[in-house]
Amino acid sequence: MLVKVKEEQAEVLRELEVQTYQETFGPYIKAEDMQDYFTHELSLEQIQKDLAQVESETYFALDEKEKIVGLLKFNWGQAQTEPVEAEHSMENAFEVHRIYVLKSHQGQGFGKEMFDFAMQEATKRKFSWVWLGVWEKNFKAQNFYFKYGFKRFSEHEYATGETVDIDWLIRKELN
Repeated sequence: MLVKVKEEQAEVLRELEVQTYQETFGPYIKAEDMQDYFTHELSLEQIQKDLAQVESETYFALDEKEKIVGLLKFNWGQAQTEPVEAEHSMENAFEVHRIYVLKSHQGQGFGKEMFDFAMQEATKRKFSWVWLGVWEKNFKAQNFYFKYGFKRFSEHEYATGETVDIDWLIRKELN
């Protein structure tokens, strides 16, 4: 089950984002770079600002006991994180910005539930295409998205402190 995150839940959201980011990328990023990322990109103030953004929505994924086990964030309009070139106009684009599931709950369908919900929302809101960034070394996620018809169209550098990685930008046209 997915529930929209309320602004007063910013601290809970921050804790979840820190935990899932650490679980996902901790083995690949230096501890001081990770801490820098948490202090700046995932500060409580930044989370509150994100939740107040009118062109962005964030949801918690809940398990059968209504425990928070994941998060989904999507953006459109000016809230999108990438100023993609003119050939890929952002005007009618929908960004799936974050899908994270606690390591203890991965493989149980929560990620797919959030992805399906995001795709339904993009279609319902009549966007022309959906896009997201995926780490170049996250082959499991790449295969998941490619299975659903996403295609690589660009890439960008993504910095966590001094650690710089490449994210592939992938997209899918909607009917």
